[in-house]
Amino acid sequence: MPLKTERGNRVFPCSDKAADIIDALLLALRRSGVHIVQDRARALRREGEILTGVEGERGFYPGGAVVIATGGVSYPLTGSTGDGYALAEALGHTILPPRGSLVPLVAEGDACAKMQGLSLRNVAIQVRNSKKKTVYAGQGELLFTHFGLSGPLILSASAHMRDFDTEHYYINLDLKPALDEEKLDRRLLRDFEENANRDFHNVLEGLVPRLMVPVLVERTGIPAAEKVHSVTKAQRRRLLEVLKCLRIDIQGPRPVEEAIVTSGGIKVSEINPTTLESKKAPGVYFAGEVLDVDAYTGGFNLQIAWSTGHAAGEAAAQDIGGINP
Repeated sequence: MPLKTERGNRVFPCSDKAADIIDALLLALRRSGVHIVQDRARALRREGEILTGVEGERGFYPGGAVVIATGGVSYPLTGSTGDGYALAEALGHTILPPRGSLVPLVAEGDACAKMQGLSLRNVAIQVRNSKKKTVYAGQGELLFTHFGLSGPLILSASAHMRDFDTEHYYINLDLKPALDEEKLDRRLLRDFEENANRDFHNVLEGLVPRLMVPVLVERTGIPAAEKVHSVTKAQRRRLLEVLKCLRIDIQGPRPVEEAIVTSGGIKVSEINPTTLESKKAPGVYFAGEVLDVDAYTGGFNLQIAWSTGHAAGEAAAQDIGGINP
């Protein structure tokens, strides 16, 4: 699978098609002679401490080792509906409450909806909680939607916003991260001097995308039709502050079904970190998102799946004498 590396060491297929990864995996399965059975696991059958197989809806599948790689609760239409949690819990495992991570955010107010469809590159954000403590800071790409915010930068930020039940979060958006306040003020002065007889909104269109202009007019309190030569120093200072710190209050995350990955799951301290074998049920291994492991967007969660799957698969095969250590 030809890959490409983008900003932040995010790795994607060159084709930008997730389906190509699925096709590559299915091809590898066919070439390896893997027998695929489509069924739903109901329970693991054991005799004492010895695993004997998997009980499915259509029958029993004998085996001395099993790898549970059923995913989390994100993207339920793919079959990732949390079944693995019940199987693990029946074995005595602790399940940390699953929630969406890498998920778009719902914003308060209508500012984002007014800018729906606008994509910004190379902007900086700070995510702060109700105590004004910065819980995340980053720079990259984001997208305004009808409900709020999305895009790689926002998805990464959402991973740090885990306490919506007790915290209020807001995002400070820096639209000009390459300019400090002094340089930006000089830029504004120059633009104002060169366009002294034009309307304020016309000058704004030279600073930000057109969809942002009504929002910035509202936030600055400067009338759109105000002649630039009439804008006061205090008003220019307010514009600078909005450009460097456009505040967006966050209502909460979108539903977990829209999340890229699930945070929470099987407590990792109950799993052998080398083999991924259960410490509570010999012969049972876990891989991927069913575990309480998650990372930023950009291929990192897939890497978790590949690495844990490889380790669990090899260990399970060794367990039943399928391969040599």
